[in-house]
Amino acid sequence: MSYELPPLTWLRAFEATARHMSVKAAADELCLTASAVSHQIKALEGFLDTQLFERSGNRLTLTLTGQGYAGKLTQLL
Repeated sequence: MSYELPPLTWLRAFEATARHMSVKAAADELCLTASAVSHQIKALEGFLDTQLFERSGNRLTLTLTGQGYAGKLTQLL
């Protein structure tokens, strides 16, 4: 039995964004650009085939799936 895992950089970008609820704050923490963090989150959502954030303009909210995923990742990371 083998499992394919997403890249750690995608997980770190998602976890930091979920914790701060801000792509810019996550980017500052990770020493990346906001664009890079946003691309990594989109790649993770594509990998998981589910939306983790609801986006409305500049505002982010976690979906139910995103809330569960963020809670587990924060504990693990």
